[in-house]
Amino acid sequence: MQHSPGFLRLVEQAKQRIKECTAADVQARLTRGEQFHFIDVREDHEFWIDHAAGARHLGKGIIERDIETVVPDKQAPIVLYCGGGYRSALVADALQQMGYTNVLSMDGGIRAWRDADYPLEKDKSI
Repeated sequence: MQHSPGFLRLVEQAKQRIKECTAADVQARLTRGEQFHFIDVREDHEFWIDHAAGARHLGKGIIERDIETVVPDKQAPIVLYCGGGYRSALVADALQQMGYTNVLSMDGGIRAWRDADYPLEKDKSI
């Protein structure tokens, strides 16, 4: 996908303020049984196709509205991902502005997850 220059500039600015991790980092945390909120911020239709096993869906369009209900503890560890790591970087930046202190964006997003052949799930409600 070809992203617009303005969007890429916005993402690069956000990435200077947030922390990122790799798909391998996230899989290792899951394998160790670490407790964290694993959140897919893609659009509904993207999540329904498939998503990282164990991930919860809170789309970018509603996460700021709903995050405090889903994750009331602002120190709780949160890992966000999207398609390629751009939207999740923007969401991580927004959540930090809301006071969340332990937020990571998964660089490479679901593409990196799929490329590594990590477990996927499909939405069971379809």
